[in-house]
Amino acid sequence: MTAARLIRLLPKLTKTRASLSSSSPSFKCLFSSKTLFPQDVVSSTAADLADMGEEEDDDVPIYSNPTASAAAKIMLPTILQPGVVVYDGVCHLCHGGVKWVIKADKYRKIKFCCVQSEAAEPYLRLCGLDREDVLRRFLFVEGPGLYHQGSTAALRVLSYLPLPYSALSAFMVIPTPLREMIYDYVAKRRYDIGGKSEDCLVLQEKELLERFIDREELMDRAPPDL
Repeated sequence: MTAARLIRLLPKLTKTRASLSSSSPSFKCLFSSKTLFPQDVVSSTAADLADMGEEEDDDVPIYSNPTASAAAKIMLPTILQPGVVVYDGVCHLCHGGVKWVIKADKYRKIKFCCVQSEAAEPYLRLCGLDREDVLRRFLFVEGPGLYHQGSTAALRVLSYLPLPYSALSAFMVIPTPLREMIYDYVAKRRYDIGGKSEDCLVLQEKELLERFIDREELMDRAPPDL
């Protein structure tokens, strides 16, 4: 690339960079109400740069370095979704509760993710938790900077359901220590009560997968006979 062509290209690169920082949803916020993927932003950027290169010289390689492209993807923030329940996917008792919420949640406000999935990791990091924390008390990520665990998480989930189920959230008036004591008693014995599966139980009921943010990951590791 000659110096003259590089000089002519710089204003367009600057314009593209400004457009990304002002309009790209992945730069504006960490949460999104719909599923967005950072690679979509990278791909469109690469295409824009390639188009600019074609205007100047077809032989000029623009954004063709795979290493640079991969680095750009890593730098982009992960787009998270609000209203996500992260729970023990191999627990029969927990899965029964999830099925009940899906049936009651006719407006589809709540989404789900098995804590055993890699898709759960960004939510755990956001809340400063690890998998063991969620195995003790399930997690409800309500939105940016707002998450709950244990009995409080359960009652907050109920508040998103239509009546009469949302009325059950009134049990929030019960002192937290008492609620958590009851929750922990059941949680510690959940495998004895309902049993434990080898893998996430939702794989046995694929009609529920549309409500799971980790559905693609779950399907990839599902045995072919399921």
